[in-house]
Amino acid sequence: MFRAVLNKVRLAGANKKALVRGQQARMLNVHEYISMDIMKSYGINTPQGQVVSSVEEAEHVYANTLNKGDTVVKAMVLSGGRGLGTFRNGFKGGVHLATNLKDVKKMTEAMLGQKLVTKQSGPDGIICNKVLLVERLYMRREMYLSIMMDRSTQGPVIVASPVGGTSIEDVAASNPEKIFTEAVDIMEGLKEETALGIATKIGLEPGTATHAAGADLVKKLYKMMIATDATLVEINPLAETSDGRIVAADAKLNFDDNAEYRQKQIFAKRDYTQEDPREVEVGL
Repeated sequence: MFRAVLNKVRLAGANKKALVRGQQARMLNVHEYISMDIMKSYGINTPQGQVVSSVEEAEHVYANTLNKGDTVVKAMVLSGGRGLGTFRNGFKGGVHLATNLKDVKKMTEAMLGQKLVTKQSGPDGIICNKVLLVERLYMRREMYLSIMMDRSTQGPVIVASPVGGTSIEDVAASNPEKIFTEAVDIMEGLKEETALGIATKIGLEPGTATHAAGADLVKKLYKMMIATDATLVEINPLAETSDGRIVAADAKLNFDDNAEYRQKQIFAKRDYTQEDPREVEVGL
């Protein structure tokens, strides 16, 4: 997904062609709810919620976990553009806002067991076996933050922007000056001043509690990436809520297949129903 960005933004200390080749390697791509669970284990704030696989479970989560509050209903399909996709049964959109139990049940039922066709899925679509229900966040600010591994330098590159909630490719095309990159020396690790600088670049005011929280999140995200052998960690949007929290409103993690022997618990969560069966069969 970063090819268009790399065509418009110079990555500090990174070789563009090598990075693109790296992104083409076979990766483990896990569902959003798994990414959020991993982030939570490293102290990163995520929305309250739970994944479900039936309408009955959705009803229980809505009533007990989310306390009947406004709820975002997300189809767990490993494809970009879920929100603009269409299910094979005609139901439009893989991401919806529900304000009552009736809508939660209706949306969950329309998604489960159906194939979602997106701009990335191909005409057959991808099956939706689970739905994620999360609290609605009231966002004061939407930002973008990711860290990806540059294979040419064997080091991470941070990509950040004060503009989040939309495709990073679109931001690169319309406002490339609002995308910032920072290469990290993997031997030295992430420095405090780098984390503080990224918090400033995504629009958080220095000296405030939210700025400190933003820098802390950058450090936790980097620690998580190194510890889990991730090749990509992405939060879009990274939200500043109306009550001053910094929350990963959406999460995406990729892992290099070569790390499977070190990350058995993560790789056990691989969802083969979301992958091309021909690739699964030959082990590509």
